[in-house]
Amino acid sequence: MHEGERTDDMYRLKSVIVGRSVLSACLIFLTLMGSCFAGDFHDDFTVVWSRENVIVDDASRTVKLSMNEVAGASLASSDAFLFGSFSVKLKLIKGDSAGTVCSFYLTSYGSNHDEIDFEFLGNETGQPYVVHTNLFSNGVGGREQRMFLWFDPTESFHTYSVIWNHHQILWTVDDTPIRLHRNMESVDSGSYPHKQPMVVAASIFDASTWATRGGAVPTKWEHSPFVVDYKDFTFQGCKSSDNAMSTCTSNYQSNWWETPQFQTLDTNMTSQLRTIHHNYMVYDYCLDQRRYPIPPKECSYNQV
Repeated sequence: MHEGERTDDMYRLKSVIVGRSVLSACLIFLTLMGSCFAGDFHDDFTVVWSRENVIVDDASRTVKLSMNEVAGASLASSDAFLFGSFSVKLKLIKGDSAGTVCSFYLTSYGSNHDEIDFEFLGNETGQPYVVHTNLFSNGVGGREQRMFLWFDPTESFHTYSVIWNHHQILWTVDDTPIRLHRNMESVDSGSYPHKQPMVVAASIFDASTWATRGGAVPTKWEHSPFVVDYKDFTFQGCKSSDNAMSTCTSNYQSNWWETPQFQTLDTNMTSQLRTIHHNYMVYDYCLDQRRYPIPPKECSYNQV
């Protein structure tokens, strides 16, 4: 089901009312105590392509990525990580952004890469934004979920986070869980990224062949440049560059992201996730019988 198949009433739905959980309190504390990147942007990041489309303001810890008809832009962290917590504040493209995709993701690159994705699919003016999440393990993806955001992400900054540990991957938006993927490697080999360190990356690119209503709406270049704002990149994890791989264990006494509250979902977080899926989910690969007549084995483990 593509985003255009929902009525405009979806855009006017009230925000889901969810209680604050242990997750919220812990994330707020760790944002205050964590390692927000500051100082010289180029000490922490590398511009992967189109340096001319990357505008940095070190004073405010913001980065603008822009796209025109010639090129988009991409950047990646200088360090690679194995497990940890990764977040950024984003303000998405305002107005007609059809055909564009903005992203925040972890990746190890290569043909057998691992990857954990947030992608934001552009829309026509006045239509709801869609957040697209995906997961690659050893080069195999095809684990897409799509849902409408329950607010206008172009008006102000919102926080998008990934917590990745030995037990599960949790995607959150403003501390509210929107997706869960459990580690079931012991019974479903190849379904969980757990060996390859990943850099943290961001990009904006043209995806007019698929991004908006399955490619039905092209990019309107007369509205370019398209600009997305990133702010307060916050990462904590095991850095491969520090020869700390031996410390990337499930011992939560040394790695807070492995603590019990992040090993599973409590009752409150489970309720939040179910509410978000019920109200805003528009695509789940586990329910796509045309692609997967028999659902992937992992799907049964990730039901909530």
